[in-house]
Amino acid sequence: MKRVISKRGENTYVCMLDGSLAGSLKSDLPSRGYKIKEGIPHALFGATGDSVNLTMFKNGKLLVQGKGSLDFIRFYLEPCILKSFTFGYEEILDENLGVERIGVDESGKGDYFGPLVVAAVFVEQSVVRRLLDIGVSDSKTLTDGRVRDISDNLKGFIKSSVVVIGPEKYNELYAKIGNLNRMLAWGHARAIENILSEVDCPLAVLDKFADEGVVRNALMRKGRKINVEQRVRGERDIAVAAASIVARDEFLRRLDRLSKSFGIKLYKGGSSKAVEESAVKIVKNHGLEALAKVAKLHFKTTKKIVLDSPDSSESESA
Repeated sequence: MKRVISKRGENTYVCMLDGSLAGSLKSDLPSRGYKIKEGIPHALFGATGDSVNLTMFKNGKLLVQGKGSLDFIRFYLEPCILKSFTFGYEEILDENLGVERIGVDESGKGDYFGPLVVAAVFVEQSVVRRLLDIGVSDSKTLTDGRVRDISDNLKGFIKSSVVVIGPEKYNELYAKIGNLNRMLAWGHARAIENILSEVDCPLAVLDKFADEGVVRNALMRKGRKINVEQRVRGERDIAVAAASIVARDEFLRRLDRLSKSFGIKLYKGGSSKAVEESAVKIVKNHGLEALAKVAKLHFKTTKKIVLDSPDSSESESA
């Protein structure tokens, strides 16, 4: 079946999918926050979420509608389901060509367990097409397996830097600073400086999380010369998307290492039932003090776990 994506109107696109891909799409969408709809006439299923409405018809036609349609196609449908770029490839390429730049992004900020990781990558025009070819997109649109595969691939031909703030250090810094944005700015600045120690680069692009002055003030001598741009939905830039993958890969590896060290599966996320159950096991098996070695204590999850503990006052949520 020819998987050509065509535009049928404003914010409306159509693509043909065979049965296996339609099944993969239906299975994966709920994990990305989409709500599946059944009972639609002539359709296998429908789905809604993130400014996108989907209808998967029995004849193999996938209808994509809504303001978020183009991003859904570019950053999820093609790299994650079709595993190829057949629509708007040159448009994406044109958008990401331009001045060489450092892309920066973080992982673990919203995860109760594990470290906070910031990654920076240096992207030249000559590697942009290759990054697209191997499927680089916002890590939030990729499975853990794809994140690891792409990260291993891209680290073979681009310069990257990773800054890791482990749970114990994170909790120590948060207790002193009390401001996550300042911690993020420090991590972003160090990652940028590490790249600049190897190459000269005029621009750093990152996903917006605070006033640009916060990051600039955290930069040292080398970083003072670089132009820092924070962009809403910064992962649309291929350099930031690549950094998001490198950061997520390192986060997943560190989380897995902590799980093995404590003999308890530590889950991603901030406050799911699985996360809370893992936290309870940590406290039961290793004591309340062990939480500081695996988790970010200012999360509200901590208060739920230690609510009845005499030490709960030490772990107030932010």
